[in-house]
Amino acid sequence: METRTVLRFHPRMAPIKCAVFPLLKNKEQLVAKAKEIIDLLRPHMSIFYDESGAIGRRYRRQDEIGTPFGVTVDFETLGEKDVDLRDTVTLRERDSMKQQRVAIADLARILGSRIS
Repeated sequence: METRTVLRFHPRMAPIKCAVFPLLKNKEQLVAKAKEIIDLLRPHMSIFYDESGAIGRRYRRQDEIGTPFGVTVDFETLGEKDVDLRDTVTLRERDSMKQQRVAIADLARILGSRIS
């Protein structure tokens, strides 16, 4: 069993509020959608972008520096598996590690309410 290191900043105090991850760095549509999300969120909060390594390792790196939220852009975001999930992302909370699908259009509002 691997030990998980977490810096538990309150979301208001965390220097980086949210990290954005495309599931695969070599899938151009995922990277493009992730960069759109960065442009959407950056005016409201500090954002970090990471596309290197396995998604679990990316989550762990952000947990270690206290980033409270992670957004993953995956194939469901593109609507490849289910058209109803197009333009949704996986939002992960650092402390509980719970994940939920949220619409990109609602992302800034949801994160804003959870940070304050």
